Order: sequence, then C-alpha cells, then structure tokens
Amino acid sequence: MFGQFKDLVGARVFVTGGGSGIGAALVCAFVEQGARVAFVDIQADAAEQLLAHLQDKFGRSAHFQPCNIRNIQALQGCMGSAIREMGGLDVLINNAASDNRHDVSTLTPDEWDDSMNINLRPHFFASQTAFPHMSAQGNGSIINIGSNSALLGLTGYPAYVAAKSAILGLTKALARELGPEGIRVNTLVPGWVMTARQKQLWATPEAIAQCLSQQAIKDCINEQDIAEAALFLASKASRMLTGQAMVIDGGRV
Repeated sequence: MFGQFKDLVGARVFVTGGGSGIGAALVCAFVEQGARVAFVDIQADAAEQLLAHLQDKFGRSAHFQPCNIRNIQALQGCMGSAIREMGGLDVLINNAASDNRHDVSTLTPDEWDDSMNINLRPHFFASQTAFPHMSAQGNGSIINIGSNSALLGLTGYPAYVAAKSAILGLTKALARELGPEGIRVNTLVPGWVMTARQKQLWATPEAIAQCLSQQAIKDCINEQDIAEAALFLASKASRMLTGQAMVIDGGRV
C-alpha cells in the first residue's frame, strides 16, 4: 500500500462485489487502512477465501454476506444489516459488475435488462439506501466504479458500455443532489485491469499488446492501482472533489 489515510482508520465501508478481482483489492486496501469493511458477493467460495486471507495477513477480517445484487430488496437488506453491524456508513463503493461479452445482433431484451440489473440499477438503489445514514452524520463518500470502455466506445459488449456510460451521468446527478448533505459522489474509471478473470477469458498476448500500444504508460493495470485511487476518493483528502470521473487507464487513447 503506497498511501496511508489516517481518517480511514475506523471508517465504515460497504463494497458490492467484494469477493474477487477489483472488489477484493478494495476490501483488502480498506482493511489494511484500519477501516471496518462489509461486502457482498454472489461467489461465496471466493469470499470465504478472501476472509481467510484477511485474517491471516492483517489479523482482522471483514463482514461478508452472500447476495445477488440483481435483487434490490436483498441488497438493501444486506446493507441494512451491515450498517447496523458497523454502527453507520461512511463509504459506499458500487463495484459489482459483469462484463460478459455479447453481440449487437443477438442480444435479447432479457439479456439487456440483466446487464442493467447488474451494472447500473444497484448503483442507484445502494446509494439510495446509504443516503439517510450519510445525511444524518453530514458526510459520506460514494464511489461508483465505471469503465473506460464508456469513454473509448469499445466493441464487444454494448449493453455493458451503455451501463458504464450511464454511471457517469448518475454520478453527476447524485453529486448535485446529495452535495448539500455533505455527501460526495465520484466515479472511478478503470482501464483494462488484469484480474484473474480477464487473464482467464480475454487477455491474450495479442490483446494485451494492442492495449499497451494505446496506453501512454506501457505497463498493465492491476487491482491495486484501482484500490489506491479509491482510498483517496474515500478519504477527506479529497473533500472538495465530487461529481468527477477519475480515470485510471495508463493514458489510453
């Protein structure tokens, strides 16, 4: 961990999709900072492995609940339980997503809706759930995880790109509405992060070489790069930063 933020010690953090990939890096980073962390994930096995890793590495763990975030009632229930467990909420990170590839000529309405139900809808309703708790204390940070696929118009998953584009607008709207309550809302926009899933499914040597040729920094992005930026957005070090999109993509064009 490169940065240390004293105000994150004891901070109460909730992360969606925290069991693996970027989400697991986020959970680890906040636990290392001394925050109290709760997270949900649909993959219980991966989450349990993460919990064991946290206990082994830091001598403390996180609060995990299995949850399919398509089910908003279940998500809100898990958030409520976690908030009661932690005694409040300071940081919400809407991270869970699915970037499954799909074709413009065969995508069905149900598949389109499913993409929105994973990649966009939970961001709003989790924020809605966080709002009264953050408002009551006069501060809070909501971090929506976007994707630079929305900025570049990448091909191969148009519904995903549409959802990630909408997150940028949602962030600006929520920042304007919630700002008077002391709540900041920002989007963290990763480039192509070399998670285990990406390496398994799509990160061929040719695809990586093409991506790096478009980046100003000729190095692959890892999960820790995203977690470091999230710590800054969560901390009061960024107290006057809201409604913004922080792009972590190595300068890709």
